[in-house]
Amino acid sequence: MDRITEQERFWRGGFGDGYTDRNRGPARIASNAAFFSKVLDRTQAVRSVLELGSNVGLNLTALGQLLPEAAFAAVEINEKAACELKRNLPQVELHVASVLEFQPGRAWDLVFTKGVLIHINPEKLPAVYELMHRSSSRYILVAEYYNPQPTEVEYRGHSGKLFKRDFAGEMLETFCDLSLVDYGFIYHRDPNFPQDDMTWFLMEKG
Repeated sequence: MDRITEQERFWRGGFGDGYTDRNRGPARIASNAAFFSKVLDRTQAVRSVLELGSNVGLNLTALGQLLPEAAFAAVEINEKAACELKRNLPQVELHVASVLEFQPGRAWDLVFTKGVLIHINPEKLPAVYELMHRSSSRYILVAEYYNPQPTEVEYRGHSGKLFKRDFAGEMLETFCDLSLVDYGFIYHRDPNFPQDDMTWFLMEKG
């Protein structure tokens, strides 16, 4: 692999450990279940799922409630988060690696990121897009911070760690066999199931 990026080093280390400690709890799982129920309503026959950047598995826990017969896999760069995921969700096929290192041996019905592409070095995004496309047999979901033009945002006092852009639009322009199935926005003031102002895009391979 190429030299590790500063973003990978950031999430492998102490900041990634702190993120793991902050982001947990049943309320988050409930919000995730409400979100994924909307997404899955626009899909058919999802029997396998890969999450890139899973942290402790809050998304996969919610998806497991909605798809109890599905097989799940995860890629997570932070060892502390990966250990907790393995302890709580031993049935998940876990790969402790950066998404820039991960080499899939097969494809999944649904491949997704949620709050992960925003933290990837922008120069490495084409490689991640290619990975998601190659790993998916049918659906790709991106749930990220959207902006029409690429822009950087300071993240908890750190620069060079959070980037907003039209991730789905770039994928649709790159891969001619992708089509947009649905999209939506989740507001942090939602009275029942808030999320962190994320815009989501569900795409399908033709």
